[in-house]
Amino acid sequence: MKSKGLTLANSLFIQGLHAGYGEVRVLSGISMTVPHGQTVALLGTNGNGKSTLIKCIMGQVRPTAGRILATIDDETFDLTGRKTEDIVGLGILLVPEGRRLFSKLTVEENLLLGAYREAARARIADSLSFCLDTFPRLKERRRQPAGTMSGGEQQMLAIARALMALPKILLIDEPSVGLAPILVSKTIETIAALQKQLGLTVLMAEQNFRQAIRIANRGYVLVRGQIAMSADDAHALQHSELVRRFYLGMH
Repeated sequence: MKSKGLTLANSLFIQGLHAGYGEVRVLSGISMTVPHGQTVALLGTNGNGKSTLIKCIMGQVRPTAGRILATIDDETFDLTGRKTEDIVGLGILLVPEGRRLFSKLTVEENLLLGAYREAARARIADSLSFCLDTFPRLKERRRQPAGTMSGGEQQMLAIARALMALPKILLIDEPSVGLAPILVSKTIETIAALQKQLGLTVLMAEQNFRQAIRIANRGYVLVRGQIAMSADDAHALQHSELVRRFYLGMH
């Protein structure tokens, strides 16, 4: 199905989404948009449903109601009920919380495994070169087992592995978890630079409000599985009374 009029390119549209685990409802009536070429921050403290929403988009959790639509190269697909591998095949990639690397494999082996998407296989050499040039630390340690690297280095590798699949839409779940403050700042800046350089559409779930709002074009705050606040631009997000008072400690 081709979009008409407005060019949507690579974007996400979620409408009336409900989801949970068994009898436990986690998400209630989530509606949100991730526009083409923007970074959208999905904000909230632990236990408010950010990761569950990301898993719904990736087909790892099946919603009980609602729709998830992805527009890829101006063609729109209903993700609801699709298998994870099919969603990845469309070009929607996840940098998971906790990195989830193959710890006994080398940096380079982890990167090569990232290019499993059919569209990425023909460009493995170029993608590998790009990732190693973008992350010089990974280039230095390309023969080193991933599990022996620092948390910051492993986060770089997790991001680079996703880039190897040539994503159209990149989902990043809690990139700051387990990192020292200076590394959190560096990781967020890296995400911003890559988004701009590659023209990616990014949805970033993050509990570090201060860092996330530095690079977000727009954002949503999840509280107990519902959207408590949304902002259509960075200024509104940064100056939201809800965010300032409850999450930034400003009065």
